[in-house]
Amino acid sequence: MKPPSHRPPKGRATLWLGAALLGLSLVLGGCYWWTQHPMAGPQAAADLEVEPGQSARQVAQSVADAGLSVSPWLLYQWFRWSGESRQIRAGSYEIQPGTSPAQLLRKLVDGDQSLARLRIIEGWTFRQMRAELARTPSLKPESAAMSDTELMAALGVPGEAPEGRFFPDTYTYAKGSSDLAILRRAHAAMHKRVEQAWSQRTPDTPLQSPDDLLKLASIVEKETGRADDRPMVASVFINRLRIRMPLQTDPTVIYGLGERFDGNLRRKDLQTDTPFNTYTRAGLPPTPIALPGRDSLMAAVQPATSKALYFVARGDGTSQFSETLADHNRAVDKFQRKAAR
Repeated sequence: MKPPSHRPPKGRATLWLGAALLGLSLVLGGCYWWTQHPMAGPQAAADLEVEPGQSARQVAQSVADAGLSVSPWLLYQWFRWSGESRQIRAGSYEIQPGTSPAQLLRKLVDGDQSLARLRIIEGWTFRQMRAELARTPSLKPESAAMSDTELMAALGVPGEAPEGRFFPDTYTYAKGSSDLAILRRAHAAMHKRVEQAWSQRTPDTPLQSPDDLLKLASIVEKETGRADDRPMVASVFINRLRIRMPLQTDPTVIYGLGERFDGNLRRKDLQTDTPFNTYTRAGLPPTPIALPGRDSLMAAVQPATSKALYFVARGDGTSQFSETLADHNRAVDKFQRKAAR
């Protein structure tokens, strides 16, 4: 006689298996729904910083600390279950409202960092550019405590004068980037632009080097804001250099005054000798006086063909150019002395 079987009837076993599979399906379905469902949080984008070397568990906690209403434990389990927890990249991220855990993980794995923008303006001095960097909260101020000399050494160009060496442009960067990284890019961009412009110089230019080009371009940049006037302004200074006539340009004098300049350039300032006073000293100044843009660089190497030696502002943003001092004096009387009356 066979002992009684303890196995459940076949129909009951099938029922239990079906229930288990159904339960598993519900769990997996719930997990999938959770990964696709938007995380609750602030109405504005939340900033997330993932530091180098952070574990997936620490990243999950950082997400919650950033203001997202999500369980760090569940998020960590999702990172692990995905098989991509070790692929999360360090960086600065913006988590937009409505982001799901799946979208968040994809952003972190792809390194889809939030970007900020810094605009460096044509005609700024190096001091003005450094002040703008210091005012930008999304940049790490690694250069803030450095002198100009120390900064240039940190950029790998020790001994190079910093004025005029950074190309004015709009630079995008990941939030939390070092300000030195922006400076390296701007320095490399200016070096490239100067080399490109120098390679296109006219054969009879009196400029002796790319440094001379940068100096003249900075003067052109400060003398006019009109792109169509720059080739003629450059022509005046090129013509003066050819005949060894002093450049006599106010922006260099103002630059030489530095913080002493109060907005009013006086006759005594024009007569006081400094290395940057182009009324008392012939030739180009010892360094550039500002950050020139592309138009000024090209105007310096490809000036307009003219015999002009003088120019004066008309008062509407344009300039009046003259070949003789007599014509220039008449233009000054017409456009400036009458305007002052």
